[in-house]
Amino acid sequence: MQRVALVTGAARGLGEVIARRLHAAGLRVALADLNEEAVQRLADELDPEGRTAVGLKLDAREKADFERARDLLAERWGGTDILVNNAGMSKVAALMDISPEDFDASMAVNLRGTFVACQVFGTHFAARGYGRIVNIASLAGQNGGTATGGHYAAAKGGVATLTKVFARELSGQGVTVNAISPGPLDLPVVYESVAPERLELILKTIPTGRLGDPTFIADSVLLLCAENAGSVTGACWDINGGLFMR
Repeated sequence: MQRVALVTGAARGLGEVIARRLHAAGLRVALADLNEEAVQRLADELDPEGRTAVGLKLDAREKADFERARDLLAERWGGTDILVNNAGMSKVAALMDISPEDFDASMAVNLRGTFVACQVFGTHFAARGYGRIVNIASLAGQNGGTATGGHYAAAKGGVATLTKVFARELSGQGVTVNAISPGPLDLPVVYESVAPERLELILKTIPTGRLGDPTFIADSVLLLCAENAGSVTGACWDINGGLFMR
């Protein structure tokens, strides 16, 4: 029986890469994003008949949206087996210029979104006796980097902690919860938001001298979601070109 995966923030960037990889591996994939038109277009590309791919409008800040997605997938495909919490937002700002409102907005998407998603689907998985959750954290949450904003770094640090909390809670119920913490990735958004001279400086700070390959992140997600990956939980896989070692 084909397993079912829900990927948030799947309209573009890393989320799109992950969704494509899971679908190519034979999973049925629900692509969720605020941009419903974009995820439905991608779902139609993956499977025009909608048997193995579907697009869903989902606001990661809202627990009710995850509950609706859970119920829709239960009706459509009999339930969900895998959750990939990839949805996020990053707004570069100098640390001392971040407003309380901007801080709260970042926390709502990057941290609260992961929390409510893990609540809803962690409960769903535990009731089924099986599940895989992969949270996309960030190097910024590990080394205190503020290149993407101190609010983003703080939220992603929280994601790493939530991963451990939910891993402990669900470990005896057939559910694993892990995180992947990427460094700078070779994605269009990087070239769109970072000036060429700034990108050149960033590359010089990376020990491997290159941006990370998003397809490898997707492969790592697939590995953590494997049916025989039951002994890996509460882990955070660092994929950052050597910028952070422990």
